[in-house]
Order: sequence, then C-alpha cells, then structure tokens
Amino acid sequence: MSQALSRRQQGWLMTAGGALIISPDALLIKLIALPDQDILLWRGLLTALGFSLIVYARHRAGFFDAYRRCGMTGIGVAVLFSFSTFGFVLGNQYTKGGNVLIILASAPLIAAVLSRMFLKEHLPRRTWVAIFLCLLGTSLIVLDDAGAGSWIGNGFALLAATALAANFTLCRTRPGVDMSPMLTLAGLIVALVAFVISGFGASLTVPSPESMVWLVVLCLALLPLGFTLIQRGPLYLPAAEVGLLMLMEVVVGTLWVWWILAERPSALAFMGGAIVLGTLLVKGLMERRLERSRITALKSPQETLKQGRAVC
Repeated sequence: MSQALSRRQQGWLMTAGGALIISPDALLIKLIALPDQDILLWRGLLTALGFSLIVYARHRAGFFDAYRRCGMTGIGVAVLFSFSTFGFVLGNQYTKGGNVLIILASAPLIAAVLSRMFLKEHLPRRTWVAIFLCLLGTSLIVLDDAGAGSWIGNGFALLAATALAANFTLCRTRPGVDMSPMLTLAGLIVALVAFVISGFGASLTVPSPESMVWLVVLCLALLPLGFTLIQRGPLYLPAAEVGLLMLMEVVVGTLWVWWILAERPSALAFMGGAIVLGTLLVKGLMERRLERSRITALKSPQETLKQGRAVC
C-alpha cells in the first residue's frame, strides 16, 4: 500500500508539472498570430516530432515496443487526444474564449461520470467538492469573456472536454501501460486533417521567423514535454483528478497573458484563480495527511509484532 500511495504522489507531481509546462499555450498562440489551420498543421507536425524524440530518449532500443504495448487502446487514445485539440482550436474560432474555458473546466466532472459508468471507480466526497469548487473558480476567471457565443463553437468546446475526459478514462482501462507514446500519432492525425482542410496546402502561409521561433518553443518543446507528463497521470490517479489538476493551466495561463501582454484580469478573475489554486492546495495537503496516516497505521501493527518478538 505504501508503494501505491507513493505512486499517487508521483501522479500529482507529474500532472501538475505538466499543466504548468503547457500553461504558456494561449500566450504563445497569441504571439504566433497565424490562421487556425496553419497553427493546427505546425502544431501537429512539431508535436509529433517532439513526442517521438521523448519516446526515443526514454526507451532507446525499446522505441517501437513502447508503441506496440499500447495496442488498439493506444490508437483510441490518439484519436481522442486529436479530437480534444481540434475542439479547443476550433472552439476558440467560433465562440468566445471564455465559453471554451468554462466548458473545458467540466472535463473533470465528465471524467468522473465516465469512470463511474465504465470503470466503477468511486471518488471520495472531497474530490467531488474540489471538482465543483474548481468549476466555480474557472467560471469566475473567464466571466468577462463569456457569453451566448455560437452553438457550433460551444459544441466544439464540449467535444474537447469530452474527448479529454474520455482519453484519461480510456487510459485507466490498461493499468500499468504508458499511453503517452501514442500522442505522436495524435500529432500526425491533427497535421493530416489540417493539411486536407487547407486544400492540401493551397491556403497555407509561411510563418515569419519570429512566429517560427515561438512555434518551435511551444510545439516542439513545451507541449510534448507537458502532455507526456499529463498523459502519464492516469497511471497513478483517477481520470477525474488528472482533469482537475489540468485546470492549473487556465489559472497560470491567464497570469502569463497578464504579465507579457499587459491584459490585466478582472477582480473576479483573481478571485476565481485563488479559488482554483486554493482548492488544489488544500486537497493536496489533505491527500498528503491521509497518506501519512495510512502509512502510520500500516507500520503500527508491524512495530507491535516486532516488540512482542523482542520480549519473547
């Protein structure tokens, strides 16, 4: 049990670290300033290359085995991850960014329902409370940018949230199998579809040198590293908790835009960010305290037994 509890800590660190690494995503997309189909094409190609380099660095001689172990489940993970990418990018094109983020914040709730239905996973009450508090906090962050928007855009955002939640839930069906290598395939799917949408390259534009630098930083480095860590989260945590920790990206990403582009968040946004980060901090401290209590409870009978043997 102590080993399982240690793995849980690893899951928290990996997922939270991954969310922090990808947090400049929205900022860098603003700095790149390319049409959506161009961003999707470069994002797909560069992330596929970045993911494959990470797989090679981790597995070396076992490079191809890392992909084979994922099996058909891995293909499903890749397709779902590509759907979440399309939903996020196209959702921002057809509706307000605030709507997209609010709907994306429902991913942990969707993951909790899917895990309950298909995996029979029971979440403790504290996790449900944390999910609803973070959903409230995220809503406050983007309240100024939210509105009726477009049903098409809201639908794309819902597709992104559902695909993300389903991805994490699907990973839980293969315990002990790392599905992160299949994000390479997801990048290739995104690039291929973007190439077709662009009229097989007819409407693509050549990025400026500055935009190309930001594309390389974001898509070849930050996204592959961050999402590799996040995709490994379901190895250690329930799908709902992985989605919950990803909300850190919304909070920190808002701060990045404020710092670099001087787009000052509203007072409500600050309050929402405090609710999300405070909730995650309190939940993390509670989990750590419970973990220590369980370890102590496990050690006590063993120590009593050792003392009895010493007396004999």
